Amino acid sequence: MAAEGDKMLGGRFVGSTDPVMEMLSSSITYDQRLSEVDIQGSMAYAKALEKTGILSKTELEKILSGLEKISEEWSKGVFVVTQTDEDIHTANERRLKELIGDVAGKLHTGRSRNDQVVTDLKLFMKNSLAVISTHLLQLIKTLVERAAIEIDVILPGYTHLQKAQPIRWSQFLLSHAVALTRDSERLAEMKKRINVLPLGSGALAGNPLEIDRELLRSELDFASISLNSMDAVSERDFVVEFLSVATLLMIHLSKMAEDLILYSTSEFGFLTLSDTYCTGSSLMPQKKNPDSLELIRSKAGRVFGRLAAILMVLKGLPSTYNKDLQEDKEAVFDVVDTLNAVLQVATGVVSTLQINKENMEKALSPDILSSDLALYLVHKGMPFRQAHIASGKAVHLAESKGLTINNLSLEDLKSISPLIGSDVSQVFNVVNSVEQYTALGGTAKSSVTAQIEQLRELLKKLKEQA
Repeated sequence: MAAEGDKMLGGRFVGSTDPVMEMLSSSITYDQRLSEVDIQGSMAYAKALEKTGILSKTELEKILSGLEKISEEWSKGVFVVTQTDEDIHTANERRLKELIGDVAGKLHTGRSRNDQVVTDLKLFMKNSLAVISTHLLQLIKTLVERAAIEIDVILPGYTHLQKAQPIRWSQFLLSHAVALTRDSERLAEMKKRINVLPLGSGALAGNPLEIDRELLRSELDFASISLNSMDAVSERDFVVEFLSVATLLMIHLSKMAEDLILYSTSEFGFLTLSDTYCTGSSLMPQKKNPDSLELIRSKAGRVFGRLAAILMVLKGLPSTYNKDLQEDKEAVFDVVDTLNAVLQVATGVVSTLQINKENMEKALSPDILSSDLALYLVHKGMPFRQAHIASGKAVHLAESKGLTINNLSLEDLKSISPLIGSDVSQVFNVVNSVEQYTALGGTAKSSVTAQIEQLRELLKKLKEQA
């Protein structure tokens, strides 16, 4: 229990704080991750205070020297957190006073933890987004380059988890790559709204010292300056936006993970996952469990939970800063760590899995060419709705005879439509099937090749924005 004299902000209070209340209020156990950006913000603010005349040049040099020493202690892991350090801001300020004396108390002049913490969080997120974007682009590149190498592999495509039409394996890989490019674009777009400087807004009313916010903006490398002090200290739109983008990214990763889990089962047998990303069973020695993909799938729920939680925290808050906003940092830290981990694991899984081409080909049952028979009749002049019915009749006839559709005799097929000729045999060929889809975005080789080239160009642009 901290006594009044031990507390940096204790002048207003008499007696001591309930120890459980102190534990509930304290954030130093997790917000010490902001140590470096907190020091960066303080260095910039000290320079602005020197410009206003609050600090002399000598005092500024002492403060900057002390902050550099604290930064070194954090980087070496030797900074000692004390029981009275409520958060990273008070910890750094307390240590600064130990190093340089009472002049450290001038650093907080005109500054509030309200504008300090949101500045720290934005600086942290700017750095974190760059790392996340790099990992995401690497995953997209891995999918694209694998698609280029394995472009001739054909397997069944599924709707409703039932065989639908033949597709190229590359078309499957690129479907996930394209979804992830949208996530990359969203990450880049949200940087504009993170990149607004809140420092210099004070507690809520602004800064009374004619602080040079343009100097602060330049020192901390923000693109613009917040327009309204009350909004600046309380808005967490950028947190919600990040968690929203992260949730959608995780949903895309979860879908990809689910597809790969299914394809790796013995029931499908389309691919084999590397042992590096699997585990065994504690009871069944034959088991090879796709834990990496299952964990990716589960983390989508975790990230969405963080988004839902912060939305509920923000809903109904009165204007400006409230202690509720302390919840934002744990959510951001957790999601940043989650994204960095799952993106790297997903890249590892995709780059190391082995496809089982023979099993893919065996799964290409003739019935998935039924829509090709309908298209054949369309090319013969039959309206599509009638062609669809005719193809369905062929499927039913084959089933009634215990045959596959490609083994129906020409006479059987002619009984369904006289338009069917001996050239119908061309229909029952999976390569011919996929090569029909030459329109942009289709699964024909020319279309898939075009997708790969477009994605390679897009990756260059996204890398510039990252």
